[in-house]
Amino acid sequence: MRRYNTPYSSRRVLERATIFIPLSTVSSRQFAYMYIRDMIIDFRSDTVTRPTAEMLEVMMTAEVGDDVFGEDETVNSLEAYAAGLFNMEAGLFCASGTMSNQIAIKCHTEPAEEVVCETQAHIYRYEGGGIAFNSGCQVKLVDGNRGRISAEDIRAVINPVDIHKPPTRLVSLENTSNRGGGSCYDIEEIKKISELCRQENLRLHLDGARLFNALIARREKPGDYGALFDSISICLSKGLGAPVGSILLGNNAFIQRARRIRKLLGGGMRQAGYLAAAGLYALKNNVNRLQDDHAHAKQIEQVLKGLNYVKSIMPVETNIIIFEVETCRTAAGTVAKLKEKGVLAYAIAAQQVRLVTHLDISQSMTDKACSILEDLQR
Repeated sequence: MRRYNTPYSSRRVLERATIFIPLSTVSSRQFAYMYIRDMIIDFRSDTVTRPTAEMLEVMMTAEVGDDVFGEDETVNSLEAYAAGLFNMEAGLFCASGTMSNQIAIKCHTEPAEEVVCETQAHIYRYEGGGIAFNSGCQVKLVDGNRGRISAEDIRAVINPVDIHKPPTRLVSLENTSNRGGGSCYDIEEIKKISELCRQENLRLHLDGARLFNALIARREKPGDYGALFDSISICLSKGLGAPVGSILLGNNAFIQRARRIRKLLGGGMRQAGYLAAAGLYALKNNVNRLQDDHAHAKQIEQVLKGLNYVKSIMPVETNIIIFEVETCRTAAGTVAKLKEKGVLAYAIAAQQVRLVTHLDISQSMTDKACSILEDLQR
């Protein structure tokens, strides 16, 4: 007997548990497709997803080469496909969303310039001080609305020409906003921001780690965004379900510079096609199903609204639920109680809990989680 933590599912969802199986009784393929009954329901992030059997199949059969030499055909196909979706000229496969964001900032700026972003922006809060370390730039924070800023917000913080002030050079938006509870930008506001940036000779970057969630929620098309931004970063390893990777998009000159910066950061991967194949599969197969994640999140939101220990809930637009617990409880304590019952969540502040739905969360898992959330008030 040997113990395994199975990462695979016969369906799009993962219901995994530690199990004991005699190795002589099942093949590896049969083992991968077994339905596991005892569920660990992981809402900590949409980064915890595991490749489906179909995704693993395309990964294992990918055509690969040395990507630093530009010879990995699967990487090339992924970059071209993603660029085509957004009507942009070129793409660059990166190891992570943080890497693609930091490369973009480095490409758009010079040291001692200024980057404008919302107070809760991922590039400021969760990328390890990379703007200062990699680009030598200062950040101008703007208090927005659930992670979103307006053209007028930006206009108000553009520095005048003054030797005492850093030149404002780059504006970065995040769509959807993680800390804003998965909130989405109105594309009409983005158009206003884009026009302002062009008038003021500013560059405009989009941290689109969960952009496809916004596109599905707002019934928009990727091509609507390509003309509005100088660069776009899209993450493949969140709701789209790939194990690794992000794509940075822009014009040919920008991506040529970005490729050099990626090399300087140690991001030149070799036979990366095995990973790129997962991203290509995700873009072709896992976008429309994001609406299932949104539906699960709305179901949980409705349950939370009726619980006596929940003080408030951010409006749920996509796959992120952030709720505040009453002062008689703590977020950490609530998360601990959920964990005892097999539900994993994340305390993002002293009183705030975050749940994130994803492709490894099934309807049965959502139903069970809702029952457990209700039980906590007893």
